[in-house]
Amino acid sequence: MNKLEQLKTMTDVVADSGDIDAIAEHKPMDATTNPSLLLKAAALDRYSALLDDVCEWSLAQPTGDDDAIRRTSERFAVAVGHEILDIIPGRISTEVDARLSFDTTASVASARRIVEQYSEFGRAPDRLLIKLATTWEGIQAARQLEADGIQCNLTLLFSDVQAVAAAEAGAFLISPFVGRILDWHRQQDPARTFRADDDPGVLSVRNIYRLFKQRGYGTVVMGASFRNAGEIEALAGCDRLTISPGLLQELAADEGALPRQLSPGDAPPESAPSVANEAAFRFQLNQDAMATEKLAEGIRGFVADQIKLEALLSERLAALRAA
Repeated sequence: MNKLEQLKTMTDVVADSGDIDAIAEHKPMDATTNPSLLLKAAALDRYSALLDDVCEWSLAQPTGDDDAIRRTSERFAVAVGHEILDIIPGRISTEVDARLSFDTTASVASARRIVEQYSEFGRAPDRLLIKLATTWEGIQAARQLEADGIQCNLTLLFSDVQAVAAAEAGAFLISPFVGRILDWHRQQDPARTFRADDDPGVLSVRNIYRLFKQRGYGTVVMGASFRNAGEIEALAGCDRLTISPGLLQELAADEGALPRQLSPGDAPPESAPSVANEAAFRFQLNQDAMATEKLAEGIRGFVADQIKLEALLSERLAALRAA
């Protein structure tokens, strides 16, 4: 077996992409999208007809809605997710607008609209995960949604503190970001060479995985945001890994052996924080410069791509009105 096939025997593989062709080629269990991936997808020719369908849907909605373009963007995300669900056996993760990352009420409302729109396509909630940034407000939104049977994926996660708070809120899944943690450490120490076994992003996910197994949390740990195949190989055995098409291809082309690195009975974690309340969460997160900076940067980046996607949709709507 190639390394991708070996990985699938110990870890659920998820495609980190909105590219339907790439997902169909590599046959992952689940798939995830975000504003950046949707923006890339919108530029592909194969999505042109889908964009037109979404814009025609938007034009048919009642006028006077100040959030019309935001709702159109939600519809596009759902339409892409609906097509992806045709070719994967599992779930699609669809992200709440990052501009709502500090508004629990608005995040819950957006998540429920996304679920309703999937329902219009005939998709049941058990095929969906709602992605929320792992801010305090995002975690509380997940708590409410999980209580209502809407399962969540907590993203932009860079620290044990975020992970524990998400698990204690009952989140179905967390997505700790490996590559972005490495990026931060490389920026702090440009001369240092990181190997897979001392990669700070890899070490963070290993610690979170061991902590969750030790405490018996049911929350799924899904490593994300990889910079190279070595990081993926160093996390073989993690519950799930979400991987870009390029790295999926690299693993599929490698016929070498892939040993398991993580198992439920592994050694205890190096650190095991507790999160008693909001003040404790905010203080502990603030003490971690990397996590604080990368969370803020990630939200800003998703917001910027969300705005670009909405501009693209606005242009498309204007062209349809003119026609």
